[in-house]
Order: sequence, then structure tokens, then C-alpha cells
Amino acid sequence: MFSTTTLEDYFDFLSPDDIRLKGHRIGIDNVLEYYLEGYTPEEIIANLPSLNLEEIHATITYYLHNQSHIDAYLERLTQKREINYQEWNSHPSPLVQRLRAEKARRYETKEKEQ
Repeated sequence: MFSTTTLEDYFDFLSPDDIRLKGHRIGIDNVLEYYLEGYTPEEIIANLPSLNLEEIHATITYYLHNQSHIDAYLERLTQKREINYQEWNSHPSPLVQRLRAEKARRYETKEKEQ
């Protein structure tokens, strides 16, 4: 008996905004970021060595078969990352606050010495 594998079998659809390669913590967005920048599948593997060529090709093929849907998915991820960064930047942890204060103090000291 033959096993029929579909493209979707390569992925874990954890949520509408979290699609990962099955057996990895790597999201399809990680692979597609390289692909959309013009990397070949072999170059992608060099940057994501825990994946194999079959998984890379499955991700690219899934993207090409669902391009408008995946482009919207990638745009949502980009927007979420920007919102998270802005939130983090406007409410830094105490450690980040201390590091920023120290950096400012050093800059002021350097300016006074000149």
C-alpha cells in the first residue's frame, strides 16, 4: 500500500499565525524569508541546517501554491513583530533601562572629555 503525502503533511498549523515545519521549531516564515531574498534551497539549508532539502522544497512549493494567503500571513507576522518591538521599546525591562542609562552616562563623560 502506498502512502499519500500532501504538502500540508510537512507542517504543523499551530494557529492562523504560526505555521512550523513538522518536527522543528522553525516557522515557514524563516524559510520563506531566505527564499524571497533570492537564496537557493541549498543556501537556505546552509542557514537552517536542521532542515533537509525536501522540507525546503515543500515549503517553497506550499508558498507557490498558496502565495496570496501566505503573503498575507507573512505581512501579519511582520506587523505583529513591529508592534511587539514598539511595545518592548516603550516599556523596557529594568535591565534595559539600566543599560541605557549607563550608555548615556558614558556618552556624556566622553563628550565632556573632548
